[in-house]
Amino acid sequence: MKLLITGMAGFIGHAVAKRLSGQGHEIVGIDNLNAYYDVSLKQARLDDLAGCQDVRFLRLDLADRDAVAELFAKEGFDRVIHLAAQPGVRYSLENPHAYADANLIGHLNVLEGCRHGRVGHLVYASSSSVYGANDKVPFDTSDHVDHPISLYAATKKANELMAHTYSHLYELPTTGLRFFTVYGPWGRPDMAMFKFTRAILAGEPIQVFNHGDMSRDFTYIDDIVEGIVRILDVVPERRVVSSVDDQPDTSRAPYALYNIGHGSPVALMEFVRAVEQATGREAVCDFQPMQPGDVPRTWADTEALFEATGYRPKVGVQEGVRRFVEWYRGYYGD
Repeated sequence: MKLLITGMAGFIGHAVAKRLSGQGHEIVGIDNLNAYYDVSLKQARLDDLAGCQDVRFLRLDLADRDAVAELFAKEGFDRVIHLAAQPGVRYSLENPHAYADANLIGHLNVLEGCRHGRVGHLVYASSSSVYGANDKVPFDTSDHVDHPISLYAATKKANELMAHTYSHLYELPTTGLRFFTVYGPWGRPDMAMFKFTRAILAGEPIQVFNHGDMSRDFTYIDDIVEGIVRILDVVPERRVVSSVDDQPDTSRAPYALYNIGHGSPVALMEFVRAVEQATGREAVCDFQPMQPGDVPRTWADTEALFEATGYRPKVGVQEGVRRFVEWYRGYYGD
């Protein structure tokens, strides 16, 4: 197939492109290489893909409506894996307009491109952040998610609503994946895994929010990628259902929604201990109150994704953290 991967210079986009390379596909990747974090890391990910003869990169901003329309008209994609977005809960408090441009306008331009290009399946990134103030765990896609507590979360929920509209109106098959705390080699510098490792190796304090009383459904990058690749061929179809009033993840349209996570939350301090073990250094913890827009815990109910793909995550936190620290030391020579 001919595949488009948006955000290919990003953490997950790079890993998906590498996994799909050599499978007989023609892969086009786009990214605007913005400066939200170290652009040299993004470029290094692209350099890592340079040997993949079936992968082609184009620098393009999804907020550029004409450029996106031209791309879809020219290339004729069979499938689209839409991972480009402005990430980060805390940054959305500082620069809200970046989220409107990338996550709302950019997402709309992708939907329009898929509509007019008659794309066979759009798989796009949502986020566990959409669960917002929900107290019930594990988080399930049948839960109502009408109370986001960050603008980032609100834009990702909006992405799901926009995708559903296009599925309903234009028979565009769409699948949203709610990612849960992805970590691993080539990860993002704004994530806890990266920050903790960098600080601990430098002998600097790490900020531990909510005084350490937090847990996350940490999910290793290889498990995330395998889920994405498998769901690519699980194309939603229009269904006959008796009622959709009480099931937010159920629709008559060719629309699907899944949690993609490990399915087993890990206490934040246990995660810190894993980084200590992998680095051979002791962390100096600077305990802080909860940050605005953050949540105390995340936990994915992943049964629906398992039923659709037959895949369960395999990499636990101890092993995943060890692999990340090994990559970090190799990349930075630390």
